[in-house]
Amino acid sequence: MSTRDLYTQTPEADRWTADAGGHPVFTWEYDPEHGRLLDLYQKGKDRQWDSTRRIDWDLDVDPDDPLGIPDEASVLFGTDHWNRMSAADRTQVRRHFAAWQFSQFLHGEQGALICAARIVETSPGLDAKLYSATQVVDEARHVEIYTRFLHEKIGLLYPINDSLQGLLADSLNDTRWDLPYLGMQVLIEGLALAAFGLIRDSTTKPLPKQLLTYVMQDEARHVAFGRIALRDYYRGLSDAELREREEFVIEGCYLMRDRIQGVEVLENLGLRPAEARELVEASEMMRIFRTLLFARVVPCVKDIGLWGPRLRQAYVDMGVVDLGDADLDQLMAQDDDAAEALDVERLRTREEQRVAEVTATIAAGREHPDPQ
Repeated sequence: MSTRDLYTQTPEADRWTADAGGHPVFTWEYDPEHGRLLDLYQKGKDRQWDSTRRIDWDLDVDPDDPLGIPDEASVLFGTDHWNRMSAADRTQVRRHFAAWQFSQFLHGEQGALICAARIVETSPGLDAKLYSATQVVDEARHVEIYTRFLHEKIGLLYPINDSLQGLLADSLNDTRWDLPYLGMQVLIEGLALAAFGLIRDSTTKPLPKQLLTYVMQDEARHVAFGRIALRDYYRGLSDAELREREEFVIEGCYLMRDRIQGVEVLENLGLRPAEARELVEASEMMRIFRTLLFARVVPCVKDIGLWGPRLRQAYVDMGVVDLGDADLDQLMAQDDDAAEALDVERLRTREEQRVAEVTATIAAGREHPDPQ
């Protein structure tokens, strides 16, 4: 079945051609420049994996409840609208919100794929080009994973959110080579990591937990790459140049916080646009989600040196400035450990299943010996 047949609303065109700024940059200096970037490049090579083998795609997913997250997490829960819903209507809420979330993940990963390719082209240093090449492969794998999950397990897609598309366009369109880093590696990847983690830690379904856990292991490297590259570069910028980057961050953060909320899901389920926005704004769960969404972004922004008064005040207004003191290295290490622990758990489960199968076969042979 064509992807177009699965969309809740058919996109206006099969393709979106974004304006891309900057120019491909060749470097004739082939000596290593940054040991930390080369270490990430080596890790990027070592940690490549095949999604068709590492993920248990034969696991069943109920399309009416793909994530198994309690209804209390829904922005509609407890409202008059929710109380009037039938069981079938609530099933549609679960399915559509899961489809919307993973659709935005998918579109964002394609954006990350293109931004990573742009970094290969426009980065002035060879080390960054080498590492970004491994990220291109990572992002291609993520596009593959989310496409398969939406096609085979949910059977429903949503178009890209207008604000996400706008942030991608801004990241790609700027002629300065660092803006794709800042827009993708810090903002979009950081926000995505937080969203991935919230679902990973709350889902009761093994397949989406696998997808998110393994994707987050890759994303931890990507954010580390953005931190290293931008921290070094921003040390040499003037105050005016830093303020320009901070304005980009402020605008992007407000955009992601206020405009990527799933309102289109509520509209698709029959609510009027104004009513949908009002329900989202009044949701305590959305307030908590908005705060947690910046758990990876704020400390990363602070770490790379974008921490001027206007940016700090914006984070104060959002109620997330205290997140700047979070230990980002610890968070990323936890993402890596979670993936390794999941591998160990799945291997142990498979070994236990094999032992059980052998034991059952031996027992069957004793009960029914070969008459010959």
